[in-house]
Amino acid sequence: MAGITDFDSLRRAMAENSERPEGPARNARAEQLLVEAEKLGIPLAVIEALGHQLKVYNYSSEKDRMFVPFARLLRMWDERPEDFDEYETHSLHWVFKWMSSGMLDQPHVPLASIEKWLGEMEHRYRLAGHSERAVRSAEFSVAAHVGDIPRAERAYTAWLAADRDSMADCHACELHGQGWWQAERGRDAEALLLWRPVLEGEFTCAHEPHTVLASSLVPLLRLGRVDEARANHLRGFRLVRPMESMRGAYADHVEFCALTGNEARGLELLAERPAYFTDTGQPRSRLDFLSVVALLMDRLVEMGLADREVPGPAGRSWTARELATHARTEALALAARFDQRNGTTYVSERARARTAQSPLVERLPLGVRAVRPAPAGPVATPVTVSPEEERDLPALLTQARRLSDTLRPNAVEAWAAVARAAEGFELDVRDRAEIVDHEAMGRGPEGVELFERAAELYAEAGDPGEALAARTRAAYVRALTGRVDEAVAAVAEPYDEILALYADEATGLRQTASVLMGRARVLMRRVQELAETGAVNGEDGAVRGVPDETGAASSRAPSADGVLAEAERAVRELLALVGGYAGDDVRIAAREAEGLAMLAELALQGGDPEGAVELFTRASDGFVAAGLPWFAVEYEARLAGLSHHLGDIAGTERALRAALEHGGTQLEAVGRAQLHLQLAEVVGGRGLAVEAAEHSLEAAHWADEAGEGPTLGAWARHQLGGFLLRQGRFAEAAEVLESALPDLSVETHGDGAVVQAQWWLGDCLSELGEHREAAERRLMAAEIARHWPEQHDHATLAHLAAESLGAAGLPAEADQAYARAGELWRSLGNVHGLVRSLRARAWLALRADDGADAARELMSAAVGECERVLGAGEAEDEARERLLAELGHTHRQFGDLLARSAAEDADDDAIRAALEDALVQVGEAVAVFASLADEDALHSRTGAELAAGWLEADLGRPADAAARARAVLTAYDGAGTEDETVRDRRAEAAQLLQVTEEQAGG
Repeated sequence: MAGITDFDSLRRAMAENSERPEGPARNARAEQLLVEAEKLGIPLAVIEALGHQLKVYNYSSEKDRMFVPFARLLRMWDERPEDFDEYETHSLHWVFKWMSSGMLDQPHVPLASIEKWLGEMEHRYRLAGHSERAVRSAEFSVAAHVGDIPRAERAYTAWLAADRDSMADCHACELHGQGWWQAERGRDAEALLLWRPVLEGEFTCAHEPHTVLASSLVPLLRLGRVDEARANHLRGFRLVRPMESMRGAYADHVEFCALTGNEARGLELLAERPAYFTDTGQPRSRLDFLSVVALLMDRLVEMGLADREVPGPAGRSWTARELATHARTEALALAARFDQRNGTTYVSERARARTAQSPLVERLPLGVRAVRPAPAGPVATPVTVSPEEERDLPALLTQARRLSDTLRPNAVEAWAAVARAAEGFELDVRDRAEIVDHEAMGRGPEGVELFERAAELYAEAGDPGEALAARTRAAYVRALTGRVDEAVAAVAEPYDEILALYADEATGLRQTASVLMGRARVLMRRVQELAETGAVNGEDGAVRGVPDETGAASSRAPSADGVLAEAERAVRELLALVGGYAGDDVRIAAREAEGLAMLAELALQGGDPEGAVELFTRASDGFVAAGLPWFAVEYEARLAGLSHHLGDIAGTERALRAALEHGGTQLEAVGRAQLHLQLAEVVGGRGLAVEAAEHSLEAAHWADEAGEGPTLGAWARHQLGGFLLRQGRFAEAAEVLESALPDLSVETHGDGAVVQAQWWLGDCLSELGEHREAAERRLMAAEIARHWPEQHDHATLAHLAAESLGAAGLPAEADQAYARAGELWRSLGNVHGLVRSLRARAWLALRADDGADAARELMSAAVGECERVLGAGEAEDEARERLLAELGHTHRQFGDLLARSAAEDADDDAIRAALEDALVQVGEAVAVFASLADEDALHSRTGAELAAGWLEADLGRPADAAARARAVLTAYDGAGTEDETVRDRRAEAAQLLQVTEEQAGG
């Protein structure tokens, strides 16, 4: 291209191309650069351009294009080895390994050619004086691929026994291959031990820990280490996502999703990489990918989603069933081509085994956003009835009565099964009454007429008490639909009649308690309505009358205090009837517990939260004692809210844990999500970030199950990201926060949540070295915070964005952001922030051409700001100490900056002047730190003292430099050796003394 005029410009262009994302565009640029290299007429330029082309092909989906440039390179080496410099000679031999694996990946390359190539590689390595380690590693790969297990084991042993030299793969890549073999042989624990140094970051390279994280997923699942598997998926997928060449590792992540109940996540992964279905440059990784696609599609078919539209090869739409067939056919065809080449059936056997896997974990929440492929199933355990049982109507009746008498959650379903089985049979009138009664219960607001019909049937069956109870249930349904006055009127007659029947012993305790409970519920609905209108329990805790249409308190409607009093009388009448019940009828025991909860509500409306806490606790205990713990959940949740309001954090935590424990499988998904989220906030507030993250994870999962992913789920993911960040799990936190942000909105979650999520994500990206992206997140957060009345967060975010911009190599943008942050710090009166922004700008200026003068001015301004505030004498003692420390650090940095500003090509006088100025500033730092008394100031002073000593030495004053070193040693007289800083300072002082002695002796 026009920009390539010489060898240097070619090298710059190749370096720039190496930094571009993997893919066809980078490959095409490499091909253009080779053409330009040939025009230069320099053999080494062509060699380097061919090497560059090989590299970009290898790290792309076009690996099959490596062979031609390598053949050309090898021919050039054989003809004129003197044209290769030391680096290119090394590179040529290094790429032999790529050719070996590349041939294995291509089923059209005969096995005999691969074996011949191994011999060629071994011969050339021996001639070059290299160890056989890389050769045995390549031999192992061939044997493992074709399924020659004895040869693979021999080559594996020889590989590890051979000496490591410059041709050996890096430690990370070798450990990946060794661990992969252990996992292949069923030794998962041994594989993970081998991978540990890579997973923990001890060994890394361009593709590690990417592939180790991916390879570890299934072994971890097989070992039951699901939390590690989840973490490795979130960490690892983030690494492989932008790398086109890593289709095999990408397939491992899709497989993980299929085996852990995360089919929706798996579909999202397929949608991100449509080219992976069709890219043919590396058939072996395509085989891996299509195998796990078939696995994932089979899972969807098994879930009843065979006709769901799914991402697939471009050009048409696909259902899960169609893609399953296509992917399996293509995968097995590819496997057959490999087997035909290899003369075995090993590849096909492995492909079939991979597609036939069963899930290893039924449900593994990941914390990231995903649309479920199917709606959540019912929470309650369904009643399953076999055809034989359908014909056994008496057994069904017995089961239904047992479930309803013990208040089991699926009693209504059991009665529905009875109704289905009873079609065409003549039933006893009592049986028909119960069927209709329970059908009404299942109808909710539409059950009034059915309850009335049930009452008629109960009366016909000779059970007037149960008939009154059914009528009372009808009245309560009216109250639930907002017809409270109608309900109050409707319950009056059953109430009077049941008391008369009970007095005459014409009905039982259960029926009487049912009517009294129904009446109490209706009256409590009236209390609730008044509370919603603000007529009771207002901000001042007063009880108000109910206003009429004119706004005046109505004399016709009951007063608020009258409503409260009537409801309380009804509840206490119920408790007088059932209180202390010692029988085995759980319904009656439940009435007492619910009555206590009603009293708690009334206490709350009356302004007695402490009394409400005590009553809710008794109610919850009553339900648990009755064997009905799931009924306690609602009141334990209320108890948690009240305890939090009263500042009883321990009580809040106890109540939330009890609610989750007692709810069990009966908890609805949304309720479970809310409880987990509240508990996460409570334990997170106690500093238990690990447990808080676990509860946030569960909250996100259950919110998604409930269809609340964009609302409650987004908040849970936001919290989860924060708790993961607090643990230093930056990659996982980033993945979760990026997943939360599309759903977090100012309208639903508040601008504070959006800013916090962007802020946290910026922190994660900064820790991960993704500085440009970190800056973008911090600037987005700053833009929202810019409109807040209090500007501290805005200033902090602007400052952090400036740090990220500087780290991203964008000095002009960083300077602008620091300047903005400085203005904000100044407006807030925050001298520390202002001084630090000035210092940062000074360092940025020093890196620019001719920026030394600007850097001095900015650092001088930072010193001046400290001195200005100190001179005003307005700071309190503690604030003054902090400001003096800031001044000391500023002088110290000023000295360092001046020392570095001395250009290497400047004359001796200029360099000496810069060092003298630096010594003045560092001396000022020593003096400031000496005026402070804390231990940190001592370490800061000795650090500055040593810096001054080195400057003295550079200026040719060994005696002064030695004095500085001795001052440091004196400062630490009597100090132990436990403090690392003390040890380092003493060692540096001794080194400085040695240098000064040599200077003096010279």
